[in-house]
Amino acid sequence: MTSSDPRAGVLIVQHLPHEGPYAIGTALEAAGLPVRVCRIWAGDPVPESPSELAALVVMGGPMAAYDDSPVLVTRASELALLRGALGAEVPVLGVGLGAQLLAVAAGGAARPGDGRQIGWEEVRTTAAASADPLFAGFPERLRVLHRRGDTLDLPADATQLASCDRYPVQAFRIGGSAWGLRFHLEADKAAVDAFAAAFPDEAAPDLQESAPAELAALAPHRDDVFERFATLVASRATTTTTRAFFTPRAATWEERFAADGPRYAAAVSRMELRPEQRVLDAGCGSGRALPALRAQVGTEGVVLGADLTPAMLTAAAREGRTGLLLADACRLPLRTGLLDGVFSAGLIDHVPDPTAALREWARVTAPGGVLLLFHPSGRAERAARHGRSLDPADLLAEENLRPALHTTCWDLTCYEDAAHHFLARAVRRTG
Repeated sequence: MTSSDPRAGVLIVQHLPHEGPYAIGTALEAAGLPVRVCRIWAGDPVPESPSELAALVVMGGPMAAYDDSPVLVTRASELALLRGALGAEVPVLGVGLGAQLLAVAAGGAARPGDGRQIGWEEVRTTAAASADPLFAGFPERLRVLHRRGDTLDLPADATQLASCDRYPVQAFRIGGSAWGLRFHLEADKAAVDAFAAAFPDEAAPDLQESAPAELAALAPHRDDVFERFATLVASRATTTTTRAFFTPRAATWEERFAADGPRYAAAVSRMELRPEQRVLDAGCGSGRALPALRAQVGTEGVVLGADLTPAMLTAAAREGRTGLLLADACRLPLRTGLLDGVFSAGLIDHVPDPTAALREWARVTAPGGVLLLFHPSGRAERAARHGRSLDPADLLAEENLRPALHTTCWDLTCYEDAAHHFLARAVRRTG
């Protein structure tokens, strides 16, 4: 499906009308992922960042990543978007030119190759492909559709997945969630027909005649790769969009909210923790609450800060904060009953399933332990800031929060929705 919503889950950057996503789009649609197409040829602007994207797909074109082609006027913007996606671990798929741009964005280089490679030719998978999330089970040899005249130097940390004699770099992975395909694995009948129409002088005479047999052999493996990509995107969508939002903000997060430090310390004091106890800041961000938590439990206590976004934990580490844990605060890698307290600032009304989050925090907290939900702004103040009225269905309204806490083994002991802060304190009960 497609969407005109600029926040749509998957952004496809398409350079020319005939260089469409084809089988990639089919797989994304089958997975129920909303898609928006950025039509470079029509002058659509490239987003400045991958914020709110669940995935980024960059398609091909006859231009090159190193060429000042009038068509590729957005090269700098695309490279910036790809770097942002890599930094935030947004799943990326680059095809043809898109693979060149991905390699360059990651620190590699694109350059002219040794003549044209056009038509159906074989690629060979590498040993690393057998353990790759997309290419595991891909045939050792498979004929695919090529059109290129450029080559790549991969960055040092890239994993090569497929090669051929003339142009060794055919498929690669950057990190854990970005893939580049030099060949056109997305090809279906519509793609072959569009290729032949767009480049009649380059298309071999039998390109379309041989397509049914070539596509029949290719289709099962093509569809498997793109279905895996779509499944990965869908399964990680919430995590991805969170990281994409916070990653570019992490470097200045502490500075932007430095004035909130005393309010965080005052909120932590309401937990009434004791020395040697163990406490978690769930969704710690840059870790503003961690010093106050440490002051309460002392040097013999344990203070952990969990966050989904690596860049936020890097910002926390720069501030000298320790005990940092890269983890989903709603699925904690902690044993049952480990903690004496959980502090959470501004997280509960942003998680996909607040009830599941409260239940998970109860799981890792011992009976009698404390949960403190905090925000340095009251509910009315936040609603006014965003130009809306208070929502009766808001989980943080006392009439909603109290039963939600009760059903997840917490008893609300204090509720304050003041002009300039929100605070709810609950105690973990037995059972």
